[in-house]
Amino acid sequence: MTQNSKTGAAFIAGGSIAGAGVSAAVGGMGLAGGFGAVGIGATPVVGAGAVAGAAAYGAFKAIAQGDAAAFGAMGIGAVGGAGVYSVVGGVGLVAPKVGLAFGIGAVPMAGVGAVVGLAAYGIAKLLDESEIRETPAQLFERMEEKVLQMDYYSAAVMELEAFLSGEDLNQKFAALEVEDELQALKAQLKKKSEFVNPKPSTGNIESDTISLTTQLSETWRCVRTLKGHLAAVNAIALSPDGTTLVSASDDRQVNLWNLKTGKWLYTFSGQAEAVLSVAISPDGQQIASGSVDRKISTWQIDTKKYLDTLFYLNSPYSHNGFVNSVAYSPDGKILVSGSADKTIRIWGRYTRTLKRTLNGHSDGVLSVAISPDNTTLASASTDKTIRLWDLKTWQQRCIFTEHLAAVNTVTISPDSQTLISGSTDATIKLWNLHTGELLTTLVGHSTAVLSVAISPNGKTLASASQDGIIKLWNLQTGKLLQTLSGCTPVAFSPDGSTLLSGGNGGSIKIWSQIQTFNNLELDAVLSGEWWEILGVNQSDDANVVKFAYHRLARLYHPDVNTCVSAKASMQAINQAYKEFEKQLNTQNHINFAK
Repeated sequence: MTQNSKTGAAFIAGGSIAGAGVSAAVGGMGLAGGFGAVGIGATPVVGAGAVAGAAAYGAFKAIAQGDAAAFGAMGIGAVGGAGVYSVVGGVGLVAPKVGLAFGIGAVPMAGVGAVVGLAAYGIAKLLDESEIRETPAQLFERMEEKVLQMDYYSAAVMELEAFLSGEDLNQKFAALEVEDELQALKAQLKKKSEFVNPKPSTGNIESDTISLTTQLSETWRCVRTLKGHLAAVNAIALSPDGTTLVSASDDRQVNLWNLKTGKWLYTFSGQAEAVLSVAISPDGQQIASGSVDRKISTWQIDTKKYLDTLFYLNSPYSHNGFVNSVAYSPDGKILVSGSADKTIRIWGRYTRTLKRTLNGHSDGVLSVAISPDNTTLASASTDKTIRLWDLKTWQQRCIFTEHLAAVNTVTISPDSQTLISGSTDATIKLWNLHTGELLTTLVGHSTAVLSVAISPNGKTLASASQDGIIKLWNLQTGKLLQTLSGCTPVAFSPDGSTLLSGGNGGSIKIWSQIQTFNNLELDAVLSGEWWEILGVNQSDDANVVKFAYHRLARLYHPDVNTCVSAKASMQAINQAYKEFEKQLNTQNHINFAK
């Protein structure tokens, strides 16, 4: 390879890394337009970075050599971009969690095409310098393969991190084979029992029974997965009686479920774009949802009828930006909404008219919550602040500024004493709702905290982060109780016996508490099909599944996870990966036979 070709490769690699950095910082993005809304994951962003790097190299070569062919390539690309615009119409780039939204018209689309054309010129120059000769069809086929391989960029980074930290992943995973682990746990339990009670007797048996009973504890286990949405679930809400679940999704639908049976009941349609938020009124009769289309829609639950869309003044919208959060007041008289347009709006539940607009945040409002005593409204924003509002005077009471990044979610304890917030800075903060004092900071997540929920008894906190990890905390001590494999959002049932969370591929996970013995759980804490446990799609290839397995193993390995259920979770993860390997071997055998 020549020095020039090495330079070109450096440009493309730099662009790819920059794309990965953008994806990590901004989170989920999407394109919205007349064709609907589609998500943009890490791979397309990394690919876009690679294209930008190739375009930069093309510009570099064109300037250095004075090659007019570069301008021709840009012109062809610009015409192609304009052609795409004429077909699909207006397009907008959206990132709901950080409140980003801007339109892409004909001129920017032509500009994008020009960049792609310049990237093609840069790659052509790179191939010439590398003395590679191939047809255009071969070139694009190879480029497509490389873009697909960017999925494994993060996997390579993880392996490098493990190597630099001195960890031998293969050795650790091999030492955690399911059967060996199970036998070791049984032997440990037997040895402990023999030490406590070396000579059986009636008195000792009675004493031993009392001792074991006092050591019973509870842990959470996935007992059911609801599948009905076609895209990621953004919000869930439960009826006050705990029988009905409502979910909102990127597929533009709001689904109604029977929580007891897991049966799908109804789909409320009508939103033009992804639905970001949903709420059920305190009497369990009404549903409100907020969408990327800037509208708030309402339905009657018992009749399944559409009620109305909330509009302000003469506008055809509820807000001038995405409606990121909606919440009913405990008395059911008002509905509060927070939007990417930086405002909070107060609506009459029965009149469905705008009562008031609260201004103060300097960036998009991501979450709103009302205290159970109906006195305080809390709002969280991309501007890194939390603001408290008096529901009687509508005056701003307090501002919390201790988070270092966007505050994605807020909730208030059942006794109306504590505010809890989750942020992109990966921390959870607990505040005194009345004095504004920061009580404590919970650290444990490695990525942005997107959702938090408090159990009805006020003792347990559930938090979900961007990397598909749920953590359960003891609110009194701040101790981490358990780590689960699940996605945002999270919510507790009214009786506290059930935890709900997002799952993989638009699913919803239902978790229940089960009892463990002597802090040793011989049943798997994680449950479901192998792809659900590993958090992948059933059709994903071996490299994707292996990466997911390694990620979970690093979280649940008993050497780094002191949770009492970590060993049982590790068993379930190993078993799931074994099932995948068995399926893969079977498929390979069939393909070989053909």
